[in-house]
Amino acid sequence: MQKWIKTAILVLVIGFALFYLFTQPEAAAAAVKTFFGAFGSIFTFFSSLAS
Repeated sequence: MQKWIKTAILVLVIGFALFYLFTQPEAAAAAVKTFFGAFGSIFTFFSSLAS
């Protein structure tokens, strides 16, 4: 892809994230909590495999 297309997509994604954060902060917080909770679960899984 051309550089300006990548830049436009990045701006749109960041703009949507900011719009979502300011219009529905509770839902955005739940999404972030779920996202990091998934990493915690993956870490627990691999830790139990390593034991």
